[in-house]
Amino acid sequence: MTKLLACIAFIFSRAMLCVDGEFIEPSPSISLRSYINTQTRLPCRFIVQQGERVVQVTWSRQKPGGEREQIIIGHFTEGPKASPDFVNSVQFESPEPTVDSTLLILNTKKVDQAVYTCHITTFPSGNFERQISLTVWILPISSLDPVILQEGQRFGSAASCRSVGHPPPRLSWDTDIPGQSQNRTGEDGVVTAQFSLHPLRSMNGRRLDCLVWHPALDGPRRLQNNVIVHYPPDAVIEASGSWRSGQTGAELRCAVKGNPQPHNITWSRTGGHFPAGVLVQGDKLVFSRPLNVTDGGVYVCQTANIMGSVKSEFQLNIEDEAVSSLTAHPETLLIIVGASVAGCLVIIIGVFFMYKNCDLRQENRTLKRALSVRTEEMISLSRQVSMRRLNSINTDPRGQAEDRSLIHMDGVMRHSVLSVEDNSTLNDLRSRQGEYDSLGRPAIYTPYRPDRTSQKLRESEEENNEKIRRVESYVKNSNMSLDSGLHRDQSSPPPSMSSGPAADVWNRGSRRREDEERDRYPEGEEGSAALNSHRLSAAVSNYFQRSNGGLTPKVNPNAIIIQPRGEVI
Repeated sequence: MTKLLACIAFIFSRAMLCVDGEFIEPSPSISLRSYINTQTRLPCRFIVQQGERVVQVTWSRQKPGGEREQIIIGHFTEGPKASPDFVNSVQFESPEPTVDSTLLILNTKKVDQAVYTCHITTFPSGNFERQISLTVWILPISSLDPVILQEGQRFGSAASCRSVGHPPPRLSWDTDIPGQSQNRTGEDGVVTAQFSLHPLRSMNGRRLDCLVWHPALDGPRRLQNNVIVHYPPDAVIEASGSWRSGQTGAELRCAVKGNPQPHNITWSRTGGHFPAGVLVQGDKLVFSRPLNVTDGGVYVCQTANIMGSVKSEFQLNIEDEAVSSLTAHPETLLIIVGASVAGCLVIIIGVFFMYKNCDLRQENRTLKRALSVRTEEMISLSRQVSMRRLNSINTDPRGQAEDRSLIHMDGVMRHSVLSVEDNSTLNDLRSRQGEYDSLGRPAIYTPYRPDRTSQKLRESEEENNEKIRRVESYVKNSNMSLDSGLHRDQSSPPPSMSSGPAADVWNRGSRRREDEERDRYPEGEEGSAALNSHRLSAAVSNYFQRSNGGLTPKVNPNAIIIQPRGEVI
């Protein structure tokens, strides 16, 4: 019985020894993660009990397709031995692989991702193994390619971001620029992201960063980038200093903007060269002396880049010291401006009144000429009527009726002549009551117009000429004619002076009077009419006198006066 118990105890102790043997590393199931192009450590360490021995260690792996392949073997007497496909790529971490069986993958590749098995053979206990699942990650390799844009281009790509990794990374954009993002993943694990926009110059230099997201990273990897937009330059001339006569330290600066930044800046002055003492210093125009009034003018600054050229103009006005003092005292300036405005108003009013006065004078002169012509016509017609009354002996009732009408017209015209002789009185009446006709009556026609007055004068002259022709025709047809000295006075000397020295004196006097009359009156129809009227007036004044509103012959013992009814006195 004792022997039996001892035997059972021995067996149980041996079993306990087999069970107590265990793996320190790894635990029964482990998953490891490694990265490409790095060294990967696969732990495997088995502890045996006293009296046990690890005879051999074998590493193998199972490919994704299920195929199992042996990697390396470590024997307690022959040492390590790697399979031909893994020579120089794997090795045991310890020189005694049966003590420490940890395996090292020297340069991990993507194909090294698999399930690895560490197989331990012991004596006399037998075989033990553990599995390790290895995941190989590829850290993302990223790049960003910016695109140079130009203002005015169509909607297009502004930047392209590219990343490669395992597992495939995720890309995004960090920007406040309006645009559109488009992502794409290739079969080889390459992920690309493209950002498109419509380029404007306001977008130049603004942030457009690419963010790379991956499980192997603690956070997103940022690829910094700024938008590049090329646009033509802008130029603005900035003035600094006091621009008054006598001031110093004044200068002009040409502030330019553009992409690319323009650097070549040129200065010029419209209409000529720079005044003496004006220097160009880069983008500045410096007045190295006190300012003069002659420094004023238009200054031009011009610049360019690859996108174009631009120029800016600046009108420089130099204030005089006197003007500056007036500006400093606005009340004095207001007084001067008010006085100037008042003076201009006075001048304008004076010119207006002078113009109106000249216009009225011209109108008065025209009216006086018209009245003078009308007066001469009326006097001439009155004289012709008076002559006809003296010479007429016809008892024809029609002729007498015509005589009476002519006599009546003579009286009316005489009164009309008397009414228009005083031009000043007529002008006063016109100024007080308006226009009047040739008989002194208020006019019912439109105000005086030179063209209409001339037309009426021509019509009246034609009527008077018609009446004169009728009178002359009547005188010729009558059986008596004037035997007075009327015609002799105009054409030939009296019978008593028909020959001799007295006749010569008479003829010379007549010719002298004719020459004086020709010099006094101009040539033409109007001059001839005026000359005839003068001669007729002179003849009537020599032989007739006004009496009772008509013409009566002067007392002459040799004259024969014929009454209208044929009575001889």
